[in-house]
Amino acid sequence: MPLPVRLGLFYATLYVGLGVSSPYMPVWFAHRGLSGAQIGLILSLPMLARTFTAPLMAVWADSFRLRRTALILLGAAVAGAYALMALPLGLAGWMVVWFAASSMFTTIAPLTDVIVVRRARRDGFNYGLPRGMGSAAFVVGNVVMGAILARGYAEMVLVWMFAAISLLSIGARFLLPADPVREEGGAHGLRERLAGVGGLLRDPVFMTAAVSAGLIQSAHAFYYGFSALTWKQQGVPEDLTGWLWGCGVIAEVLFMWFLEPWRRAIGPRNLLVLGGAASVLRWTVLAFSPPLWLVIPMQLLHTLTYAATFLAALQLVDKLSTSRTASAAQTINSTLASGILSGLATLASGWLFDHHGALGYLLMAGMSAAGLIGAMRLYGMRRLDDVHPQADAGGGLR
Repeated sequence: MPLPVRLGLFYATLYVGLGVSSPYMPVWFAHRGLSGAQIGLILSLPMLARTFTAPLMAVWADSFRLRRTALILLGAAVAGAYALMALPLGLAGWMVVWFAASSMFTTIAPLTDVIVVRRARRDGFNYGLPRGMGSAAFVVGNVVMGAILARGYAEMVLVWMFAAISLLSIGARFLLPADPVREEGGAHGLRERLAGVGGLLRDPVFMTAAVSAGLIQSAHAFYYGFSALTWKQQGVPEDLTGWLWGCGVIAEVLFMWFLEPWRRAIGPRNLLVLGGAASVLRWTVLAFSPPLWLVIPMQLLHTLTYAATFLAALQLVDKLSTSRTASAAQTINSTLASGILSGLATLASGWLFDHHGALGYLLMAGMSAAGLIGAMRLYGMRRLDDVHPQADAGGGLR
């Protein structure tokens, strides 16, 4: 089986579960009797803690000889945590277990990206091809679970997530290549790994790129946490909610699969600016509960608000890191996108949903505007200007 297909199948095991947990885990918690504020609290705590947990997990992941070893172990551990979630633990118990599960689960994607981005550059294939297979699986999760929930089976959310992460753990062993963490073999020493993290955090160019992308990405927090509940308040059926989520991700897949030449031509800095501008528009419109005919084009903007921003950040971070700091760099990038910034936004979103409904999207529009300003600052940073715009198969810098 060709390597890009194997990598795509692994992404599918990751995102078919994420396609259920992102929109529907709040529905599962609401089914268990929790309020919007309580759901926001549970979802936000692991995000807030990622400032500390993600770099530590990146350092831990680089202690193995092979990059896939950490992914095998993380998948198995998350599956165990999801099994515990089924118990009647109450708010405090679910908070503790979800904290552990989410902290581990959100580390899987950046560690996978390290493998795939470097393989795409080395072997000359489009990173968007395997990653797009993951996005297609995300749509499957959206649509199928939306249909299941429309029939009243809220408990199936957790069953689906457990099955998906179990497949991921197995897939990490048989689908991922046996790439070494260290090019010359062995593993990096602890002091070397910690020094790499510290150097990235002190790098103003790296941090400007990561924080700007993180603000735009984390502005999806209200959408991820409360769009399903908001649309339900507005009378949108749950099976249609799955399709609304799905149409945005389908546009994302098409972008990753078929617009590679355009993406390479425009470059990641321009993509980041486009993503920020689209985010300001998308969240402002959704804040005022638009009719369905206007919701659909706003969902199609997911191509820019998520996919363009994600790919731009991935390329910028990869260029600004080395083999020694690759895991830490992508994990810090992911931490800002789905960590402390998303945690604060999600925590605020729970309160905003309870008191103001869809108007909570306005906070997301403000965060996107801040990210857009940061993205525009990248045009004046000389280190990025020195990189050839088409330096590798994954797309260069502009």
